[in-house]
Amino acid sequence: MLATIREFWGDDPQKSPDYGRVVNARHLKRLLGLLEGQEVAAGGVAEEADRYLAPTVLTNVSPDAKVMQDEIFGPILPVLSVPNVDAAIAFINARPKPLALYHFSADKRLSERVLERTSSGGACINHCIMHLTVPDLPFGGVGESGMGAYHGKASFDTFSHKKAVLSRPFAMDPPIAYPPYTDFKEKVMKKLL
Repeated sequence: MLATIREFWGDDPQKSPDYGRVVNARHLKRLLGLLEGQEVAAGGVAEEADRYLAPTVLTNVSPDAKVMQDEIFGPILPVLSVPNVDAAIAFINARPKPLALYHFSADKRLSERVLERTSSGGACINHCIMHLTVPDLPFGGVGESGMGAYHGKASFDTFSHKKAVLSRPFAMDPPIAYPPYTDFKEKVMKKLL
């Protein structure tokens, strides 16, 4: 991870024209609060005036840590160790459904197993965030991470209300549909339905 950070943004990501900034001071403060008490393996450096937070990797993170309680929406990556994929699946399923799930593996069956046994708003196999960039893929959450989706037709469907309307003419109002329900009416209804 450290080598990739250096490869992407150089020795000083703050000076890289390709490294983004936190959207505003309030969110930077929120992100810094998530780092409190955490073991920082890389990054953690911030500059409020520039709304800058270095790409940050956390290790030995407790599942109960503040950084593990909400969606981060910032350049912080908590790293937790699990003994195997089943433990990772159990860990995911024991928490609110994530907005996105990222699984990295060359084993397609393993990736399918993770997707089948977990629930998330969206997912990427062997990549991060790219599902958001495909206009034809719906993007949205499940449960606490949000409801509905947007992009293309999914946007239209999310912001549309499909209203069921039944309309019938007055002229054809058969008495069979109304009480009293005689044996004859029940026999006719059973044949119609």
